[in-house]
Amino acid sequence: MFVMWCVSGPVNKSDLTICPKMEACGEKKPLGACLIDPSILDPCVQEPSVTIIGAGLAGLSAAHRLTKCGIRNFTVLEATDRPGGRIHSCWLNDSSVELGSQWIHGACAGNPMFSLATQEGLLHTPLSRSDDSAGYFYTTDGRAVSLAVSIAATKAFHLIKNLAINLFASDNNVKQHVSLGEFLASHIDQELSRFPDFDRDDASRVMNGLANTLRAQIGDDLSLVSADHYGSSIVIPGGNVRVPLGHIGLLAPLLRDLPECCVKYCTPVKCIMWDPEETAGPRAKVQCFNGEEYVCDYVIVTASLGVLKNTAKQLFCPELPDDKRIAIDRLGYGCMDKIFLEYKKPFWVSRDGIVRLGWSTDQLARRSDWSKGITHIEPVAGSKHVLCAWIGGPESVVMEKSSNEEVAERVTHILKRFTGNPCLPYPNTIMRSAWYMDPYFCGSCSYMGIRSTVGHQCDLGAPIPGECGDVPPLLLFAGEATCPGYHSTTQGAFFSGVREADRIIELTKKYQGPPNSKNLEA
Repeated sequence: MFVMWCVSGPVNKSDLTICPKMEACGEKKPLGACLIDPSILDPCVQEPSVTIIGAGLAGLSAAHRLTKCGIRNFTVLEATDRPGGRIHSCWLNDSSVELGSQWIHGACAGNPMFSLATQEGLLHTPLSRSDDSAGYFYTTDGRAVSLAVSIAATKAFHLIKNLAINLFASDNNVKQHVSLGEFLASHIDQELSRFPDFDRDDASRVMNGLANTLRAQIGDDLSLVSADHYGSSIVIPGGNVRVPLGHIGLLAPLLRDLPECCVKYCTPVKCIMWDPEETAGPRAKVQCFNGEEYVCDYVIVTASLGVLKNTAKQLFCPELPDDKRIAIDRLGYGCMDKIFLEYKKPFWVSRDGIVRLGWSTDQLARRSDWSKGITHIEPVAGSKHVLCAWIGGPESVVMEKSSNEEVAERVTHILKRFTGNPCLPYPNTIMRSAWYMDPYFCGSCSYMGIRSTVGHQCDLGAPIPGECGDVPPLLLFAGEATCPGYHSTTQGAFFSGVREADRIIELTKKYQGPPNSKNLEA
């Protein structure tokens, strides 16, 4: 890919390279110089062949980056019939609903997701930001917690959460080395002692509800989450912003520039055979369940951490090295789901219609049915007919295995119980996610487990072989779980895909083409 300019002023040669084959450009009009953007691969260099596994955000951002930098000799293998991975927007009644990613985390120019949405005209002012203060907490006896108690308890909980966040940056002697669940429980007890006796039970229910929400967001029981590493996430300023017509719109600018037919849908991968020492021919062969095979110089694996946990032993031949297998085992992977309920006639008021569930400590200690994993039920923004119930952790897995009728009945029971209104109707239709049961995802997002460290995230994202050896890398890994500081976010997936594409570009420049015997000996 050539990028040419008519040069009329001074040129900084450290930024631009003069092409040695100006006559090959084919331009009939005289040019001052034919210049190559240094981020673009020299068109005189042979392109390596690349296979990208997964057309989620990590895979598409890698493919887009390769295309923009002059490498078009790649194939994206997607197991499902759609792009986007854990971005999955659908239409229900009068609005777009998100079965997967809900927010752009960080509405500012430093977030590539926000920049993409802005450039595509997907956002409207004023921006639709998440508001944790909207709605009311309700108790299991159908009573709304007073606003004063709710505000005080919420403030106390956020102080506790900030203490947990600050553990990551603290001196090792200050670290708790306990689970996030233990950390929260001990500090919640301390904070509750500050409330008057007559407010303490309601304050407890509010803080339990907020802890249950955090549990659902992480996607697993908080006893499995590291308190010391909970604060390893980098928060991009600007708040959380919703894309009104769906996150799927973020995929358009990535897909439109790709080579035609480079994404193969409904093509799950069976086995990745790899041999980094091979120099006479392709170093990797990717076998698919449909019998197709793809030989290549590099493989970018963007499968979710959940898929790697379940299939890595069978997927790679030979098996992955120990440090990679340990990272896959130690990092946590959870599940959060959403249940959308459609009604003919709304019985709620938009902002105040959010029902936040305030369970007692004893009730949450006995999680006898999956409905205790529901954290809140809220109107879908922009809709007059659809509610969304959020659920996470082990309860979401049980919910996924339940019938639509049972799910509709349990959510309706919860609404009636907490609002104290026995006359609420059943939904006409429900739509729900099932990330855990989907074999191509096996959950929704990674987290820092009790045995996890940032080093494990780095190990998961490290190429095989490593870059310090004499043999060039062959297997490259991308996805939100491989991105320290940005795990469980769309920007983490995006950053990781670009990172691995850049790695291939730099290796191609280093070896002046594919890593074959001719180029390695040069």
